[in-house]
Amino acid sequence: MNATGMYYGRVSEILEEAFTQEAEAMERAALALAGANRDRRSVFAFGCNHAGLIALELFYRTGGMVTVNPVRVPGMMLEVSPITMSSEIERLSGYGQVILDSLPAKEGDVIIMHSVSGRNAVTIDMARAAREKGMTVIVVTNMNTASSVSSRHSSGKKLHDYADILIDNHGDRGDAAVQLQGFAQKVASTSTVVGAAILNAIVARACELLLEMGIRPPVFMSGNIDGGDDYNKAAISRHRENIFYM
Repeated sequence: MNATGMYYGRVSEILEEAFTQEAEAMERAALALAGANRDRRSVFAFGCNHAGLIALELFYRTGGMVTVNPVRVPGMMLEVSPITMSSEIERLSGYGQVILDSLPAKEGDVIIMHSVSGRNAVTIDMARAAREKGMTVIVVTNMNTASSVSSRHSSGKKLHDYADILIDNHGDRGDAAVQLQGFAQKVASTSTVVGAAILNAIVARACELLLEMGIRPPVFMSGNIDGGDDYNKAAISRHRENIFYM
């Protein structure tokens, strides 16, 4: 089997493991999202650097939840040069508190946070601040990695220590998944594809729960389908008080 098949096989194994073993946590996350939409609470999503791709995955796209607000802040979205600065910025003590304080977030709101290691200060400070504010903190992390590294936060805590709902993405330690013969470093990470699958499934279930409550789910239609633009404008208008990316 070549590396293409190896990657496909490993991703398939991880998805099967995650969707089986994290089913209860995923259901709790879906209930939290559905409840937030029912109660007109706000939903936020955040990750540092590549972990932030999951926040963007949930945001302003076909089939996605209109009410998910990505947290996009300087230094955390792969926009800096040299790019190595982004790794230093996510280790800055106190920046996570600044980020959380900048959000129009309130008690009862929900925040989804993604980090493979959960060891760096920005996500830890932000999750702690969110808990102190009374938000529900949903954490997607890689416990194979998180449990094998030390915290870079002065408290010694990691992101998963502040989770109300903890979802393990079941990835390999360090995230890369394919071992090539004659090369020590594994290649091809899995956290983006698996994290996207987990969170899209949670959004789908949250929408199903809203329908069971008799509530129209706030979902985007493709703007490239006839009628999509008008549909999306109406959806945004209905939920404008919980949308902060316009």
